[in-house]
Amino acid sequence: MTTENPLRRTKIVATLGPATDVPGMLEKIIAEGVNVVRLNLSHGQPDDHRARAAAVRIAAEKAGCEVGVLADLQGPKIRVEKFAHGPVELRVGDSFVLDCSPNAPLGDATRVGVSYHDLPKDVAAGDVLLLDDGLVALTVESVVGAEVRCRVLVAGKLSDRKGLNRQGGGLSVSALSDKDKADIKLAAEIGADFLAVSFVRSAADMDQARRLLHEAGGNAALVAKIERADAISVLGEIIDASDVVMVARGDLGVEIGDAELPGLQKKIIRESVQRNRAVITATQMLQSMVRSPIPTRAEVLDVANAVIDGTDAVMLSEESAAGAHPDKAVAALRRICLGAERQFEPKEDLATAGHRLDRTDQAIALAAMLLASQLGVRAIVALTESGATAQWLSRYRSAVPIYGLSPFSDARRRMLMLRDVQPVEFTHAKDLTPAASAREAVRLLFGQGKLSEGDRVVMTHGDHIGRGGGTNTLKLLSVGADGMVESLRDL
Repeated sequence: MTTENPLRRTKIVATLGPATDVPGMLEKIIAEGVNVVRLNLSHGQPDDHRARAAAVRIAAEKAGCEVGVLADLQGPKIRVEKFAHGPVELRVGDSFVLDCSPNAPLGDATRVGVSYHDLPKDVAAGDVLLLDDGLVALTVESVVGAEVRCRVLVAGKLSDRKGLNRQGGGLSVSALSDKDKADIKLAAEIGADFLAVSFVRSAADMDQARRLLHEAGGNAALVAKIERADAISVLGEIIDASDVVMVARGDLGVEIGDAELPGLQKKIIRESVQRNRAVITATQMLQSMVRSPIPTRAEVLDVANAVIDGTDAVMLSEESAAGAHPDKAVAALRRICLGAERQFEPKEDLATAGHRLDRTDQAIALAAMLLASQLGVRAIVALTESGATAQWLSRYRSAVPIYGLSPFSDARRRMLMLRDVQPVEFTHAKDLTPAASAREAVRLLFGQGKLSEGDRVVMTHGDHIGRGGGTNTLKLLSVGADGMVESLRDL
């Protein structure tokens, strides 16, 4: 077991499940470097998620670190219903009926019910329907009433509750189901730091989720999961309506095809960063480690490429939730991230980076990165109430670590998803002047071994420290003996 390396820039998200419920395993994966845990609300009961969230808070406190909680909504995933006598084997050329009536009988080798009763309105003859992540494919021959009559295109075994997609997308099911709306209240109740919305089609889906979350008393950052083909045409609008974006490669790959997925992953990462949003790359990152104690070379390259492309976080799903080696999977992910990060090349011309500047704190962030790139500073320090300034800073690739100092635990946990950012608890007297607060911040980081005598530091803060959204000041500091500030001047 290895303790967290504070210089690792890419963050690790790990899904909790039966494998992490084993006594001591949660503590192991936190020690190996997990920054955020994911609660998959598609599985388990509300009490299971309440218990896991509480266990994470306790384990993080014992470990002396902070760990964020991401609640992931199930979304309206379309599934076949159950079979009367277990899985069926479908052969190429067989006829097979998808029965979309509400009272469809249990399935057999010729037909099965479907959870989405409006499917007949969304498909037509010639469409290809993909089941169980594309392992079985059907071509639609006709639609008769509530029946979608198909012929098997790709043979395979089909079992209860497997997912169904239309190749190319286009199914009009709403992004938020009744279960999702109940789970949004659960996320607010357990104090989730992030809320992931599945199968997003538009910015309106994210706006609705945000409104429901606020009505429930939650303040989580919203994660848009890009897993529908029809989300790509409005990708920019969805990113702008979100706080974080997830490249959910499972269902997305089924809808658009495997050949298109690598390029689209790079596009989503690039556009998310340019639009000042964090981005997670997810699904089958280390799939072989569900059983194996080591990853394949292909998986190593897959993770490393996402890191080099600029993803903020990489995520484990089944590998940690139900795998044989959750702690080894996290350790492998950490090693790969550190290795890939050594290939980062800081941008020499930040002025042409193409990021949008809509706010004063964004402009201050760009100026801070420009200054840091020219003066060879040891660190960038952001005194931030909400974590927003740290987010803007993290959008620019740099060799300089960013320390986000905030008195609020929820803001610090949200910063755990940001590449390059190390959140630090910083509580100061409200009557301190900005200059005095800056000196206290430097002494704190010096005492934690993050700064040394002679280091130069760029610091950002607002005129009125203690108020959110007011970052408008940039300073250059020089660290003296015992963490004292030798020189302090406005820039």
